[in-house]
Amino acid sequence: MRLCARTCREEANGWGQVTGLTFRFARVSGQRIDWRSARSSPWSLSQLACAYLAFCMFSLAAASALWVRGVHVALSVAGCCVAAAGWALVVFGRHAKDAETISLQGSCLVVERETAGRKERSEFDRSRVHVEPKACDRSLIMVSAQGRSVEVGRYVAPELRQALASEIRMALREIG
Repeated sequence: MRLCARTCREEANGWGQVTGLTFRFARVSGQRIDWRSARSSPWSLSQLACAYLAFCMFSLAAASALWVRGVHVALSVAGCCVAAAGWALVVFGRHAKDAETISLQGSCLVVERETAGRKERSEFDRSRVHVEPKACDRSLIMVSAQGRSVEVGRYVAPELRQALASEIRMALREIG
């Protein structure tokens, strides 16, 4: 999650009701405020694909060299290793784009979560929504209203979750 402060006055272009509010985690665009957090990964999907391709070529070259010297089992072992590594990368790649987005626009607070390619969307009436830690200050954030609830904050450092919840509560209270 971004940790730079922005004021609504700087980015909202005349959104008079929120001038002067400062957001640490949010991105303000017109009359919409978005809090987005995503899984942190040092590798992009294309970098993973290139690394896997290099691993496949190296394994094939090593197994072929051993095959020529009479170690015929080397090719099947290399094939199993390449298949296992490919399976692991597919599982990792499915979660590489996991993210959560909380959007506030008008009278609606929308929570969108993507996990392993599966998207979930929950909409809440901003006048009835509650944003609280699930158990303690460092736990996940519970967004609830009208008998429905969603946990957010998986991709935010535990020590920053309370600050994120406070910022969302401030925006719900002050804007609109």
